[in-house]
Amino acid sequence: MRRLFPHAATADDEGLTLREYYDVPRPRPVDRPWVALCMVTGLDGSTVMGGTSRALSNPVDQELLLTLRTLVDVVLVGAETARKEGYGPPRTPNLRVAVVSRTGNFDFSQPIWQSDRSLLVLPEDAPEVPVPSIRAGRGGVDLAAALAQLDADVVQAEGGASLNGLLAAADLIDELNLTISPQLTGGDGPRLTLGAPPLSSRMTLAHVLEDDGFLFTRYVRAR
Repeated sequence: MRRLFPHAATADDEGLTLREYYDVPRPRPVDRPWVALCMVTGLDGSTVMGGTSRALSNPVDQELLLTLRTLVDVVLVGAETARKEGYGPPRTPNLRVAVVSRTGNFDFSQPIWQSDRSLLVLPEDAPEVPVPSIRAGRGGVDLAAALAQLDADVVQAEGGASLNGLLAAADLIDELNLTISPQLTGGDGPRLTLGAPPLSSRMTLAHVLEDDGFLFTRYVRAR
C-alpha cells in the first residue's frame, strides 16, 4: 500500500495502516448522521461482476471494508445486496446493520435476523415485520427521514447501486470511499448511482492509495 495523493508517501508514512489513513473527523450534520458510501467498481464503472462485487475486490479492499466498519455506527445496505452478498449479524462490536426494503419480504430465519443489532428500514405502509424497524415515507423509503431516526453519528452505505442512487438523489452522500478495480468488466452491470436523476454534487478528493493496481480513493462533499 502506498499513498499517491495528496502527496506521495514518504519514509515517515511507511507502515501506516488502513485505519490510520481512514480514521479522520466525520462531523455529524445537524439533522442526520454523516453518510459515507463505500463501493468498488471496475474500470468501466460496473459495481458487479458475475452478479456480486466480490470478483472486483482484492484482499486490501476487503480489509478496508472491515476497517471502515470499525469507524462507523451503522451499516446501511439495500435488501437485494444483503441477500446476494450474504450479509450476516454484525461482527464488529456495537455496529448495527440497517437493511433498506420497500416490502420487508425476507426469510426471517436467516442469521442476520437472529441478531438484536439488525433492523429494517421500511416505508410507513409496508407490512408488519417480526424484527426491529424504522419507518419513513409511503410507497418507498424516505431515506432522509429514516436516517434522522437513527441513533448514530456515522453511517456507512454499502450499496447496491439502487440504494446509492436514492442517497444521491436526496443529497445525502457526505463521503465516497471508492475502490477502482483494474478490471474491464463489460456487460450491463449497474453503475454507481443507478436510478439517480441528473444532478451535480461536487466532491473533493481527499486521498488516493494504491496496491497491486487497485486505487483506493476517498472523496468528501465539497463545502
